[in-house]
Amino acid sequence: MIAAMPLVAGIDSSTQSCKVVVCDADSGEVVRSGSAPHPPGTEIDPTAWLEAFTVAARNAGGLDDVAAASVGAQQHGMVCLDRDGAVVRDALLWNDTRSAAAADQLIDDLGGTDGWADAVGVVPVAAVTAAKLRWLADAEPGHADATAAVCLPHDWLTWRLGGGGLDTLATDRSDASGTGYFSAATGEYRTDLLELALRGRRPALPRVLGPAESVPVVADDGPLRRGTLLGAGTGDNAGAALGLDARPGDCIVSLGTSGVVSAVTPTAPRDPSGIVAGFADATGHHLPLVCTLNGAPVLAATARMLGADLGEFARLALAAPPGAEGLVLVPFFAGERSPNLPDATGSLQGVTGTNLTRENIARAAVEGLLCSLQFCLDAIAEQGTAVERILVVGGGGRSRAVRDIAPAIFGRAVDFPADGEYVARGAARQAAWALGGDGTPPEWSRPSAESRTADPTPAVYARYREAAALVLDRP
Repeated sequence: MIAAMPLVAGIDSSTQSCKVVVCDADSGEVVRSGSAPHPPGTEIDPTAWLEAFTVAARNAGGLDDVAAASVGAQQHGMVCLDRDGAVVRDALLWNDTRSAAAADQLIDDLGGTDGWADAVGVVPVAAVTAAKLRWLADAEPGHADATAAVCLPHDWLTWRLGGGGLDTLATDRSDASGTGYFSAATGEYRTDLLELALRGRRPALPRVLGPAESVPVVADDGPLRRGTLLGAGTGDNAGAALGLDARPGDCIVSLGTSGVVSAVTPTAPRDPSGIVAGFADATGHHLPLVCTLNGAPVLAATARMLGADLGEFARLALAAPPGAEGLVLVPFFAGERSPNLPDATGSLQGVTGTNLTRENIARAAVEGLLCSLQFCLDAIAEQGTAVERILVVGGGGRSRAVRDIAPAIFGRAVDFPADGEYVARGAARQAAWALGGDGTPPEWSRPSAESRTADPTPAVYARYREAAALVLDRP
């Protein structure tokens, strides 16, 4: 009689929705999947995440037969719990910007950006949990006083699925490294920085689990059966890297609503400019990361202005020559985070009477977006991180123009993995790792990828840097 294959579940509790994939623990093959939406907004009752997970798990055929599960989720969000485990106030998500001034305060409190780069490898911005806690301390001191424990979205969902008390709260290095009070380089919390953020208060923090550690489900009435192993969980970018089987030398370019560039490396970065965040990955390595505010919507906005759908937009872009006959688009449509220009706007430069064509405008939009990501790649490389292989994922990577032009801008071959739920797959792989208890993650096959090449166009990037410098110098 053939034994049934062990199954594991990976959960991606992202900003917009919850996705669940059930995989063969040995091969990584997806057996079934389900999803459910999250409510919109930047301030959310965390119970919405549990409700969405319950629906997604049901849509995936239930999870009674899985031996282990793990949660990957949006990073940075602030979840405050009282001593009974009740949520003190709605969670502030990463994209809630009311804490921007608080981030500036924290930088000043530690004597500048160098202090933060040395302490935790992350310079506070509005997204970082420490900045949100400072906002809480100043804007809602009563809620700050009531906070007995602080955790992140993936920590909270893992805890609720497990069913234990506050002392069972757990997290992992990848998500902890985005809080502003955990150092990926040392693997330790900086509780003095937690106190600094909360103006002297020191709530409990989740225990940081190793990559293959787990906690058991002890609840009898949840969507996971009692005794199921729960992996350490992971932040979404680290989960995607694990799902893609990214290794040292691999760089992931995620082209969605924003642009995210991250690379796996054994060395912790230190960037006092704050452009490169010193995050950890889900395997014990580091994941230096740069995030832009402008991703695939740059293409959609330009296509809309040209009166073209995305297919026609790609055809127009590819009909123009490299460099768009001198036309350059700096795509800071929503301000920018890398470089830090929150009030910036986009800029179309080099316009002449002969180059202002639909084709050149489309080409300039694609080149400008890709050049902004090359800026991120340069910032990561300047931290001493080797970039040997580039993988482009996300909706923007489906554009034929992006696929053809990216290798020219990046100056090397670019791999485009097949579409997949890579955060959820990474979480499932982590669950299989916890189930097996080995020293390294299971050897699941790497996702198939299309490799594209093109003649490098360094002059296009050089011209973009000149145009972006003009935006930087605006009064």
